[in-house]
Amino acid sequence: MKPNNSSSSLTFSAQAIDAAIKIILVLVMLIWTFNIIRPFMLPMAWGAIIAVALFPIVGWVRGKTGLGQGKASTLVTLLTLAILLVPTITFSSALFSSSQEFIGHIQEGTLEIPPPKAEVAEWPLVGEKLHAGWSKASTNLEAFAKQYAPQIKNSVLGVASTVGGIGGGILQFVISIIIAGVFMANSTACTAAFDRIATRLAGNHGAEFASLSTATVRGVVQGVIGVAVIQAVLSGLGMAIVGVPATGIWVLVVLILAIVQLPPILILAPIMAYVFSVEDTTTAVIFMIWGLLVSGSDAFLKPILMGRGVDIPMLVILLGAIGGMMMSGIIGLFVGAVIFALTYKLFMAWLELGDEYTPEAASVENKDV
Repeated sequence: MKPNNSSSSLTFSAQAIDAAIKIILVLVMLIWTFNIIRPFMLPMAWGAIIAVALFPIVGWVRGKTGLGQGKASTLVTLLTLAILLVPTITFSSALFSSSQEFIGHIQEGTLEIPPPKAEVAEWPLVGEKLHAGWSKASTNLEAFAKQYAPQIKNSVLGVASTVGGIGGGILQFVISIIIAGVFMANSTACTAAFDRIATRLAGNHGAEFASLSTATVRGVVQGVIGVAVIQAVLSGLGMAIVGVPATGIWVLVVLILAIVQLPPILILAPIMAYVFSVEDTTTAVIFMIWGLLVSGSDAFLKPILMGRGVDIPMLVILLGAIGGMMMSGIIGLFVGAVIFALTYKLFMAWLELGDEYTPEAASVENKDV
């Protein structure tokens, strides 16, 4: 008896329609889920990175105090939040009080700007114009404000926008640190889930890729971001002691330069020139030596903090940091550098894995069999 072609065709069509509907429903659910979780993806990614970087500290705290996993993770999370928030609150309070004092002086007409030293005019490129503008501001502030009103307005708006962006970034950091605390408190389940995903994606090499991922994240966080934070803090300490105006802003600039693998001397050199123009020679020389030491400190800090086998090309860090900052602001600066470095290391490991299975190696295996 011949099969009924019409019945077979209808069955195939029904199965195809059924499969298409299932695929569409799965895609709809995936897109819907992605849109729901998208606002939290960046803080969760940064939280996972922070958790991987801080987890050895949790282990150390457990060993020293005898606390459980959850309590040790909570303690490390609270300490990390304190390290972030205490300087932020202090800086915000100082900025607010300085702004109020500045506005009060303007309203009362008592604002005075000290005249520049003669050495300022000798600065290359901008010395003469800067000296002339500075002198005018110190002798007739009202006329200076009227002449440069548009530039002053744009500068104030830019500073306000920057401060707002920094505030949003700080909030994201706080959320990410809390998420990191949750990850660390549930490290066993998180590690098992990550290993299962890695094994599912890479087969027998999943555990190897998982270990490489952990080592890369810790290496980049410690060797790139950690060094950048150290250089920014040390730079800020020197500038605060000398009395450089707007120290907090310069610290942020130094931090960004250090993360994108540019030497902090690019911003510290003009500040050194400023210090030479307003302070005595001894103070200026000491600050210059301090700045040079801070700028060159990555030469011995990176090998210590980054560890072996996690060498990342400078271009990879640069592209990741700049691309992340362009995409997601200040927090993207950190996440982009780590994620792009991790992608690079996994891609290179995948290429090296492919080299092990050349046609010559496959023929040798076949002969052995």
